[in-house]
This record gives sequence, C-alpha cells and structure tokens, in this order.
Amino acid sequence: QVQLVESGGGLVQAGGSLRLSCVASGSGSGFRINAMGWYRQTPGKQRELVAAITKSDRTTYIDSVKGRFTISRDNAKSTVYLQMNSLKPEDTAVYYCNANYQRVGGLDYVDYWGQGTQVTVSS
Repeated sequence: QVQLVESGGGLVQAGGSLRLSCVASGSGSGFRINAMGWYRQTPGKQRELVAAITKSDRTTYIDSVKGRFTISRDNAKSTVYLQMNSLKPEDTAVYYCNANYQRVGGLDYVDYWGQGTQVTVSS
C-alpha cells in the first residue's frame, strides 16, 4: 500500500517562501513511480495542477506560478519538493501531493494522493 506524506505548509507573509515535501512510502506490487506533482484547492473551487515532474525530470507549471515555484524530485528517496518563493495571498490553498504509478512493463496507471497541507499567505 502506497502512502504519501506531505510536510512544510504553514502561514507566511506575502513575499515569503515555503518548501513543501512529499515522501512516498510503501510500494504498489509490480508498479513504480512515474510522474509526481502538486495540486491545490480552495473552498468552492476545483483542484488544480500547480506543478508536475516526470520521471525524466521534465517539468510543467501553471502560468500563475512560473518563475516563483520550482518542483524537483529525489528518486532515491521517493520524494518530491515544491519550493515556493514570492508567495502571494492568492496562493493560499490546501496543497496536495500526487504520485502516478505505472505498472512495470505495462500501461496501467494508478494515482495516489496525500492528505493535503495548508498554505496560508497573509497580505
């Protein structure tokens, strides 16, 4: 059974920085981690992809965080990070870690989610 545990959220003033971490533990039998990413959600809105990174370290970001956020991963530690700089009040949300697992030698995929960590940016 795979578990994702996030850490690093909190309260910060506008212009400040936070670093989120997400560790994947356990293993899906016959599966391995493919892409990992960070999503965020605010009340009444759909969860949105903030940043993602493939197993070959290709990254993608939503426009609103480009130049401010950086996603990275440590495959040896099954960990993904999100460095958030120049934070704005509109970045306030619950941030969720996602790990996409792929069957070894196959095309089956399974998504796992963390429990979420609150990020609050005060003006």
